[in-house]
Amino acid sequence: MNLPASPPASATRLPAVEPHVAAAAVEDLTPRLRKKLDAAVERCVALPVVADGRTVSVNWGEDAVVTLVPGRSGVVVDPGAALCSCLLAPRCLHRAAVLTACPVADTDADTDVESGAESAGRDADTAGDAGAVLDEDTTAHAATTARAGAGSASRAGRVEGGAQEAGGAPAPDQESGSPRADTPTGPTAGQVAAAAEVREAAVAVLVAGVPGAGAVLQAELLRAAHTARLAGLPRAEAAALRVVRGLRAARERHDGHRLTDLASALRDLLLTSGRIAAADSDPALLGTTRRAYRQGEGLRVHGVCREPVISATGYGGVVTHLVAEDGRWFSVADVRPGGAARARGAGTATVTLGAATVNHAQLARGGLLISGATISPEGRLGSGRGVRATPVAGLPWSQGPLAALFARTLAQAADARLSSDLWGDPQAAEEANRPVGCDLVIVGAEGDRLLARELPRSEGPARTESGTGNPADSEPGTGGGEVPGDGPFPPRGPLIRLVAANPHPDLAHVENLRQLASRPGLRVRVIGRLDPDRAATMRPLAVGPVPGPGPTLRLPAEWLGRADLGYDRLRGSHLPSRDDCPPNPGTESEGGTADADPVAGSPLWRVRRLVELAVSGGRRAVAESARGGDSLAQSAPLRRAGFETAAELFVALTEEADRRARDVFGRLVDTEGDRYAWSWLAAAVHLTATERALVRASWHGRPTG
Repeated sequence: MNLPASPPASATRLPAVEPHVAAAAVEDLTPRLRKKLDAAVERCVALPVVADGRTVSVNWGEDAVVTLVPGRSGVVVDPGAALCSCLLAPRCLHRAAVLTACPVADTDADTDVESGAESAGRDADTAGDAGAVLDEDTTAHAATTARAGAGSASRAGRVEGGAQEAGGAPAPDQESGSPRADTPTGPTAGQVAAAAEVREAAVAVLVAGVPGAGAVLQAELLRAAHTARLAGLPRAEAAALRVVRGLRAARERHDGHRLTDLASALRDLLLTSGRIAAADSDPALLGTTRRAYRQGEGLRVHGVCREPVISATGYGGVVTHLVAEDGRWFSVADVRPGGAARARGAGTATVTLGAATVNHAQLARGGLLISGATISPEGRLGSGRGVRATPVAGLPWSQGPLAALFARTLAQAADARLSSDLWGDPQAAEEANRPVGCDLVIVGAEGDRLLARELPRSEGPARTESGTGNPADSEPGTGGGEVPGDGPFPPRGPLIRLVAANPHPDLAHVENLRQLASRPGLRVRVIGRLDPDRAATMRPLAVGPVPGPGPTLRLPAEWLGRADLGYDRLRGSHLPSRDDCPPNPGTESEGGTADADPVAGSPLWRVRRLVELAVSGGRRAVAESARGGDSLAQSAPLRRAGFETAAELFVALTEEADRRARDVFGRLVDTEGDRYAWSWLAAAVHLTATERALVRASWHGRPTG
């Protein structure tokens, strides 16, 4: 999880704006004013912002004051809610600059398509009650959309679908539960046209790069995103909004900006919109809107751990992870505006679930017996009117369904988590993001990383479905903790890198990893997430003692054998003495350094550098790098390492960037960069798939490349 962005002081006080409102303001400007828009946005950031109740004003001078009137949710959803006192209003530079400087509002698609703890909690407090009524913001937005013309009918159909997949996905018949026979299975003509518009705007951004993708190109992408929303393409809409946010963070040099994230967002946008524009019938490309919670199920859930959430858009809170008796994952989230300060306090906030009188710290070590539970498709538990929740005693990690979390090796977990389709439904990423459990022995530290190796199963108690922890109670042939069919555990697995799940200084992750690193040879039980982009890397969320002999943690009884690394702070009294945990010779790292990283050590970094150069510098920067025969020299190491396809795509991208074909009249051909965009996309997609394969292999400790 990345550090939150650090927007300018005035930008933090400006309300969020719906994409179509900002796009319409820029579209109304004359060509002369559009050329001045970027400079006006930079000036707007430094102007004083005055808040008077729900009204926010930006003073440009005596004759120009821009007034924003957001709705009850704090979002400007109607162009009429943004006014300027100058003579050119509403088609003035002041109004367009202010709306462009405002953060882009989260949409239903944007919150649901993203995976991870941030999206899990961001809308949990707004979607829990299935019987909530529309507020004035929704009504205003519906009225604005109705004025959009033909697109309103498409949006009405999407909203009516509610919990089902948008656009061409089959809708279940309410009586029989089967899909309607007359529902199309592929994108409609309107969706194909909307996707083509989105792709055209994305190609323009790619060709221009970060320096050239100013307010005008961003507005075109926002307008295309709104068109995708009207056409029922929430996945394309969400990807477009992520690109806009990434461009703004890059141009304003936010602390939390990562060029890799922007390149990934642009890749997903071009791939999704391009496939829909080509009439690809895969329903996952359309995406899903915010889907309704289902109600009526009875559950008994057990707390696993709690995780602080700090988003780049100013939200903060906590997500408590739970496991049901049948092994399904659930979560209870409390994420609201507030950033790091709220994330710290939310760890002990009261859980708003039925009449339960527990806080998140108690729930993470306890459990709930729920009747009439409201559950989102992602496993979030809501607080609907009919929910009844009763606190129950918690279970240690070694008992009941929690014991099953440690039943697989990390190699098996990596195969299950990292083998999913990279280009399929983003909702499938939720499963890949589920935490995993393992028993580790600490090796030491290297920079900001904690190094460890996985303990052989024979050294721990049996991990059985019954959760007794008694080898005698396990199935025949599984004594000593082995799982049928696993075979002997390798004496030396890969060296595992543990990095802070959130390095924010206000949280306890980094300090707790330092405490663990001070005891080489310490044995710990870990719940964490596998990092899909780094070789053999895990982001731990909670730790506990390993059952059985050997030096391990000594946690207070009230912690119930676990410490949430984001909230609980490990002390010296929680650790064994250094004399009690000498390093195990079988787990020491040769030379005191981590195993070779198959991703960082491969020549694929040359392809990544070119792919990211295209985003940061635009087509011209890639063309400059190709001149003088540099592309052939750069591709040679790729061929020697066996990455023949990567080398071919590398050369093709550089050549296409420098191609300036002309027709018989001497005019430039392909001025929009369509061929160049496809070349860049091919290189980016191949790079992502190859790196994922290397990361997956790194968990097996096999030589790669």
